This record gives sequence, C-alpha cells and structure tokens, in this order.
Amino acid sequence: MVFMSKYCFITGKKSIFGNRRSYSMNTSSRKFLPNLHYHRFWLSKEKRFIKIRITAKAIRIINKLGIEKFLKKNK
Repeated sequence: MVFMSKYCFITGKKSIFGNRRSYSMNTSSRKFLPNLHYHRFWLSKEKRFIKIRITAKAIRIINKLGIEKFLKKNK
C-alpha cells in the first residue's frame, strides 16, 4: 500500500500535470488535483469506524456496493 498526499486509496487517482492556457494561448504549467475527501465508514462486523481519504467517485462506488463487500473484493 502506498501512502501519498493527494492520492485516493480506492481508485488510485493522483495529481497530474498539464498546462494553463491564457486567452492568447500562452502556456504555463499547472497541477490538476483529484477531488479528495476524508470519509468515515462504519464496519458493522468489526464494530468500528475506518477513516480513509478517497475521491468523490470512490464514495459513490462504496455507497453502491457497500463498504464490507467492497473491502472483501479489493483486499
């Protein structure tokens, strides 16, 4: 498991680099950051919360599948 800043634990999304373009099409470097959030999930089998830093897309995936089913599938 890799611990990085600006990194999603579930989807693996991380920051990428690109160009900022002005109206006159001049370029300068910029960084695109993922939409990260700290979120707590309740594990009913272990009777505890886990707190992970994940993207908004990962939150939607977990809400659809359920955290325990998702963790069992992706361990």
